[in-house]
Amino acid sequence: MMDNLPDHVIWEILSRIKKTTDRNSASLLCKRLHQLDNEQRRSLRVGCGLDPANEALISLCNRFPNLTKVEIIYSGWMSKLGRQLDDQGLQILSRSSPFLTDLTLSYCTFITDLGLSYLASCPNLSALKLHFTPRITGCGILSLVVGLKNLIVLHLNRCLNISSVEWIEYLGKLETLEDLSIKNCRAIGEGDLIKLGPTWRKIKRLQFEVDANFRYMKVYDRTAVDRWQTQWVPCEEMIELSLVSCIMIPGRGLSCLLGKCKNLERIHLNMCVGVRDCDIIGLAHKSRNLKSISLRVPSDFSFPLLVNNPLRLTDDSLKEVAQYCPGLESVKISFSDGEFPSFPSFTQSGILNLIEKCPIRELSLDHVFSFNDFGMESLCSAKHLETLELVRCQEISDEGIQFVGQFPCLRVLRLSKCLGVSDEGLQPLVGSDKLEILDVEGCPQISERGAQGAARCVSFKHDLSWLY
Repeated sequence: MMDNLPDHVIWEILSRIKKTTDRNSASLLCKRLHQLDNEQRRSLRVGCGLDPANEALISLCNRFPNLTKVEIIYSGWMSKLGRQLDDQGLQILSRSSPFLTDLTLSYCTFITDLGLSYLASCPNLSALKLHFTPRITGCGILSLVVGLKNLIVLHLNRCLNISSVEWIEYLGKLETLEDLSIKNCRAIGEGDLIKLGPTWRKIKRLQFEVDANFRYMKVYDRTAVDRWQTQWVPCEEMIELSLVSCIMIPGRGLSCLLGKCKNLERIHLNMCVGVRDCDIIGLAHKSRNLKSISLRVPSDFSFPLLVNNPLRLTDDSLKEVAQYCPGLESVKISFSDGEFPSFPSFTQSGILNLIEKCPIRELSLDHVFSFNDFGMESLCSAKHLETLELVRCQEISDEGIQFVGQFPCLRVLRLSKCLGVSDEGLQPLVGSDKLEILDVEGCPQISERGAQGAARCVSFKHDLSWLY
């Protein structure tokens, strides 16, 4: 019967099998399935089981000649598992996979700049993601971007030896990059991104994360901040912006982006020192298509740079977001670990005003001490709210949680490290069929038995290590 089916029907069947193990099993049923699977297979993920690595890769590339996406991940690798894929392996890959467009190298500690130079000959390679490749330097990245004329996606995560940044300037001249992610690459600073130049016009997604520990060690060195010059950054095509542990100085560096992203839909600012009301207000006025905003701000004056000019985020910024971003659907507000906020910040009234004026479907509050039982009662009128996450909101008690049953559209509730909520607060939800998902983690007064039946699917984790 299988021999009578046309090729396109079998391809459709194979495309619906998502798990690699199931796909491999299906291809062993008969020779025709095996042959068609080899021709159709577009993605491959390998790692510690690839031994001997180079010989095994040759075999896989010969079997799957039409690969477009390859992931090589050596997470958990030990020497007893055999030698990792090396530069020769990347040479094999570049010669044997002419249709390769997307490559991920993770924990590949044997690969050097020479290996990257082989990838420069891949005519269709447009996406490269490197995660902890310690032997790769800025010279290797430069040789790559010089050879690849159609690079659209570049992700660098914990590439600690990439010190030179000439590749950034060269990449800026190509004007092809649309997705750039640089995380915890210690030698690459906020000011270096200005060298992207004309490429800023093309970038749609930017993630930039500074190593937090490394930043705090350097925070007293103000010369790095003072070197920044006022720059004009054209970034109207940007859709998503994520900045972590960056220093924001008015009119300089990455702060220039906040008021210029006309098409921005998602923004995430995590421990970005120096963010002020005027930054968020400028963002709201310009980015009127904003759908998601996530803010994690310091809760004390632990940064010497801000002693004479402290950070200010108040309800004024939330008010402008509510007025100028009518499509906002997701809001996440978090304060870092520490004591109660020692400066004027978001109040319960400001948060509720935002929820009242925007169609908020997802709300996450972490360490927001101003939000209490009255706030929970006010959420009964939040007609769009579907997901609520409360983390370390210690002013919320059982009385406030009991209002959850009156939320019009709520389907998902996540409680984490909330000291004031007990089994009694969840009792009205038991058997009500109100919630689809309830996640409880690290709440000392909630038992697994008390959470059962409060939602169709309950996840419970009694980890109280955070208390000690």
